Amino acid sequence: MISKIINMAEKIKDAEDRLLESMFDSRPIADDGFSVRIMRKVRRRLWFRRLALPVAAVTGGAIAFKPLVGLVTALANLWSLIPADLVSGTTGSIPPFQTVLLGAILLAAGLLGMRLLEE
Repeated sequence: MISKIINMAEKIKDAEDRLLESMFDSRPIADDGFSVRIMRKVRRRLWFRRLALPVAAVTGGAIAFKPLVGLVTALANLWSLIPADLVSGTTGSIPPFQTVLLGAILLAAGLLGMRLLEE
């Protein structure tokens, strides 16, 4: 069922409505395919932008893979040189995972609350 108000608004047209309808009822301008070429160019650029970052990330990861493996190996060798009593003393000062998770949740809730208050 269509509302009576909408039907009335469609039937009653003032001069501005008729002028706008006459402007948009005109035929499209012949442009010899210019619009199609522009749309192709825009789509091509859009796809290029969508693919540029992932391709760059994969390329950078491939280039950095060998030095990263060397770094991990060097850190593993250095880890074996650290005395065991020093490692056990420092791990005792790290808070448990549940505390860190609770702190992250509270931080996210606080930031979200501040953003909602700004609006």
